[in-house]
Amino acid sequence: MKLKKNILICPLNWGLGHATRCVPLINELISQNANVIITADGRPFDFLKDSFPHLEFINFRGYNIRYPKTGKMSLKLLTLLPKLFYRIVLEHFEVKRIINDYNIDLLISDNRFGLWNKNIPCIFITHQIMIKTPKYLHFFEGFLFRISNFIIKKYNKCWIPDFEGSENLSGDLSHKYPIPSNSEFIGPLSRFTLSGNKQEVIEYKYDVLAIISGPEPQRTILENILLSQLKSSDQKAIVVRGITDFMEHNELRKNCDIFTHLPTEKLKEYILQSKIIICRPGYSSIMDISALGKNAIFIPTPGQTEQEYLAEYLFKKKYFFFSKQIDFNLKDALEKSKDFRGLQLSNKPENIQKTIQKFLELRI
Repeated sequence: MKLKKNILICPLNWGLGHATRCVPLINELISQNANVIITADGRPFDFLKDSFPHLEFINFRGYNIRYPKTGKMSLKLLTLLPKLFYRIVLEHFEVKRIINDYNIDLLISDNRFGLWNKNIPCIFITHQIMIKTPKYLHFFEGFLFRISNFIIKKYNKCWIPDFEGSENLSGDLSHKYPIPSNSEFIGPLSRFTLSGNKQEVIEYKYDVLAIISGPEPQRTILENILLSQLKSSDQKAIVVRGITDFMEHNELRKNCDIFTHLPTEKLKEYILQSKIIICRPGYSSIMDISALGKNAIFIPTPGQTEQEYLAEYLFKKKYFFFSKQIDFNLKDALEKSKDFRGLQLSNKPENIQKTIQKFLELRI
């Protein structure tokens, strides 16, 4: 009998997106007889622990960077670069100990830069081959692209969760520059799938589903804006606060329910039952919404250049409406979103299956 391979999965801890898009990979690894061990912290740890309670978990501290209440996130990141590089170097040596202690055969890092190891095959997952900068730092873009390439080439492979052609979700982030030689497009990764059974898409029960996510304090700021406007609205709504520490259900008013968080299948059910989704344009959220073929209103995290770019990119393609957080008006956004068609762009399960098969066959 073939021995199981020990696979280490390590998602970044900036919001839940890096953890949620690991779900289809974890499921496929388990189905292919791999022993999956997950290292994470914070909300990604809680989410994956809740989703896969039978797996082994290691608490592995992330970068712990908070977004500013005001000002430019890009400027704050520049000041935090020494701390960030220190954490990358530190996690490189920390993961070496984990690999030895748990007899790890293969490793998948979702955007954690320091988790390559010369003794085992390592995969890096990213949709950002180039890091988008604000216009006033545009001259810095090429330099960041070279740094990104340098890090990516430390890994055996880089998986880009998008399609290669013009019909794609990431735009410049993975299509502007030539991809590194060890990289390949593997298609979008979403924890949600449609079975193809028309009965799965049931009738609309809600006007709005608001999913709040991302780093603090901007998560709370957006929550306050949305709850304030929904309270005076007659829209039948569901609000998911994106807090995984505990499960709680409250009512804001009649026909407006608030959940701290929801299990994957229940969230999928509410998404399908809602006319429109309001959320951050985090890349994983975009993949999830596109996998289910839903329309959405995006509110980028202020100062988060990647989200601001993706929201504008998809807006120009007439896929999704977006609004700046400071200008958000629920009534106005709902009306303007009617001019946008949404998008259905999902990956085939057999593509993910083949990707994992090739990964399990990797050798140093």
